[in-house]
Amino acid sequence: MQQSPLRLIKRVAEFLPKERVSDVPRQLRGIYVLYSKRDVLGADKYDVKYVGMAAAGSRRGIRGRLDAHLRSKRKRDVWTHFSAFEVWDNIRDEEIIELEGLFRHIYRKDSAASNLNIQRGLTKVKAVRQNDFEQWRDPAARTRNGSLGRRNRG
Repeated sequence: MQQSPLRLIKRVAEFLPKERVSDVPRQLRGIYVLYSKRDVLGADKYDVKYVGMAAAGSRRGIRGRLDAHLRSKRKRDVWTHFSAFEVWDNIRDEEIIELEGLFRHIYRKDSAASNLNIQRGLTKVKAVRQNDFEQWRDPAARTRNGSLGRRNRG
């Protein structure tokens, strides 16, 4: 059986405009990020505005949290794009909470990401990136398109 390149993260959709929130499947558990997109010398840059999470206790998952941020007077105009990081089914809610806490800790005093924090991207995340949410809904389509499908971690 083929192994997943990431232990915690099943699928990733990155840097999508907030108009695509309605494309996110309901009941997804994991971490999400809100960004503000800006142009810097012709290159798109995404400034992290908020890191959040949705666990099993969340009634509508990541999509519900994103919908709430769209309606929030405090946050709705602050972000333009989002990323969603779905966790595997066997990841406990406590682990999701820990991940969110770690990310918030990293950014807690950072007014703008330091050049030391910039990296080209995690190759393993690229391997599970799938911005087409239709592929997330249909397990057969994921297999046909070369996605890793479910994994067995015992």
